[in-house]
Amino acid sequence: MTQEEKPRIYVACLAAYNNGKLHGEWIDCDRDSSDIWDEINAMLAASPEPDAEEWAIHAFENWEGIEIGENEDIEKLAELAQLLKEHGKPFAHYYQDNGSDTTAEDFQDHYMGQYEDEEDFVHQMWEECGTLKQLEELKIHEYYIDWAAIARDWFISDYLSVEVGYKETYVFNRH
Repeated sequence: MTQEEKPRIYVACLAAYNNGKLHGEWIDCDRDSSDIWDEINAMLAASPEPDAEEWAIHAFENWEGIEIGENEDIEKLAELAQLLKEHGKPFAHYYQDNGSDTTAEDFQDHYMGQYEDEEDFVHQMWEECGTLKQLEELKIHEYYIDWAAIARDWFISDYLSVEVGYKETYVFNRH
């Protein structure tokens, strides 16, 4: 993750803001929450307004589509940034679909991987569990298998897919 890609927030001093002054700082969130708090406190201490105590998040970037509110919990932001660093876009999509209670364990339990499309996922699952080999032994060529129909059945109730680009689909287990 390069400097430009790090999840970060712009934290503004509300005392300065309420008095018509812009004072704040961009803070990288891919580190310990205590480091983020240190930067917030340093920004407030350097405020043009005396005794500045209140702050708000006025902007954010590189969160892969995750919305950040003005008063987000700093510990939660540090945790989210680490999860994005570890798991990238698939985690962001899972988080957006499942809400703020999403944990790393939830994601790891449900994320099946990245595939070209739903049919590719079904094909690879059949290959991994030996079903294709069994069919081959019975002299049934995979050409006769309707991968689209099987994928449609699987994704009605058991799996969820998120198409994010050309031949780029994330697959999640619903159970």
